[in-house]
Amino acid sequence: MNSLDLPGRPEDTRIVVAMSGGVDSSVVAGLLSQEGYDVVGVTLQLYDHGSAVHRAGSCCAGRDIEDAQRVAETLGIPHYVLNYEKRFREAVIDPFAESYVAGETPIPCVACNQTVKFADLLVTAQELGADALATGHYIRSRPNGAHRALYRPVDADRDQSYFLFATTQAQIDYLRFPLGGLPKAKVREMAQKMGLSVATKQDSQDICFVPQGKYSDIITKLKPDAATAGDIVHIDGRKLGRHDGIMHYTIGQRRGIGVATGEPLYVVHLDAEGGRVIVGPREALETHRVFLRDFNWLGDIALADIPAEGLELYAKVRSTRPPQPASLHNDGGGRVRVELVDGEAGVAPGQACVLYSDTGDDARVFGGGFIERSERDREAEAMLAKLKNKPELAAG
Repeated sequence: MNSLDLPGRPEDTRIVVAMSGGVDSSVVAGLLSQEGYDVVGVTLQLYDHGSAVHRAGSCCAGRDIEDAQRVAETLGIPHYVLNYEKRFREAVIDPFAESYVAGETPIPCVACNQTVKFADLLVTAQELGADALATGHYIRSRPNGAHRALYRPVDADRDQSYFLFATTQAQIDYLRFPLGGLPKAKVREMAQKMGLSVATKQDSQDICFVPQGKYSDIITKLKPDAATAGDIVHIDGRKLGRHDGIMHYTIGQRRGIGVATGEPLYVVHLDAEGGRVIVGPREALETHRVFLRDFNWLGDIALADIPAEGLELYAKVRSTRPPQPASLHNDGGGRVRVELVDGEAGVAPGQACVLYSDTGDDARVFGGGFIERSERDREAEAMLAKLKNKPELAAG
C-alpha cells in the first residue's frame, strides 16, 4: 500500500486533485506530486456573476481559476477547467434560494459537496482513470474493515466535517483528504516552501456565490416575488410591526429585527405560508428534539438495528458549535429523530444535524441529516401551534 492506502507505487497511481485555486487544494496537489503520484488537477468553474468573480474570499471563479492554473504550471502537472455553471445553478444556487423563501436556513456548501464535487467531479475523475479523488478539506479518512470511515481533523479550528456529513460510503472509499492530519499554519508553510503563488492567499468564505455575504441580494435576483412584506408577531399573539420579507431573517436572530418592546426578542419561527416573522424570548428557542430528512448513516450497525431506547452519540446542529450529547432514534418509515440531551438554542429548518462518536478531535463522523422540523419546550410549542391554527390572533 502507498501513502493513500492504495495498491501500487505512487508513480503508477493516478490521482485527480480538485483545485479550487486556494492554498489548501494547491498544497494537496504539491504534496502528492512530490510523493511521485500521477497528479491531474481539475478546477470547476461554478459561477460568474459580476463582482463575485474577482472579490477577495471567493472561490471557483475568474481569479481562482487563474491561480489554480499558475499552481499547476509551477508543479508541472496537467490541469483542466470544467464549466459546471449550469449544474451548479440547478443543484446548489436555485435550491438555496427556494429554501430561504420557504423560511429555512440552507447550507449550500453541503449541497455542492453532495452534487457537483463528490458526485459529478468524482465521475469525471473515474473517467480520467484516476484511482482516487483528493481534495483540500480538513477531515480525515482511514480504513475501517472493507471500507473507509471519516474522522474529525487534527486542526479543530478548520474542521469541515459538518459540511461533509452527506458523503456516501462509496464516495468516502474513493476520496482522499491529505490535509486532515495537518494544522493550517503548517499547510501555509508548506505552500511557501513549494514556491506556490497562493501561499498567502486569503481563505475562501463558506458561501462562495453570494457577493459581500448579502443573501437577500441573490434571492431577490433569482426570486423577485420573494420579498413580500408581512407581520412581525410575538409568540403570544401580539402584532409588533412589519417586515420586508422573511428572507431577511433567520431563526435565533437577535439584532436588526425591526421592533422594540423593551425586552430582548429573538426570531423563533418563520411562517413562510403566512408571511410572518414570529419573535419571542430566548427561552422560546430552546430545542431538545429534531426530526431529520435526507438522512445519511455511516455507522457500523444498520439503522434498523438501533435499539428502541436510542443510540447514544454526539450531535452538532451548527458548524461553529462543538458536538453535544444526544441520542439517535429510528422511528420507522424513514423517520429519524435526534434527542438533544442539554438542548440547543436557535435550531432552524434546513440546517444540518451531524452525528459523531464523541467530542474529541479524532471523533468518528456517523453522518447526519437536514433538520426538517424541531420541537421546543411544551409551552413554546403550544403557543406556536395556536398561532399557526388561528393566524387572526395577530391581526389588527
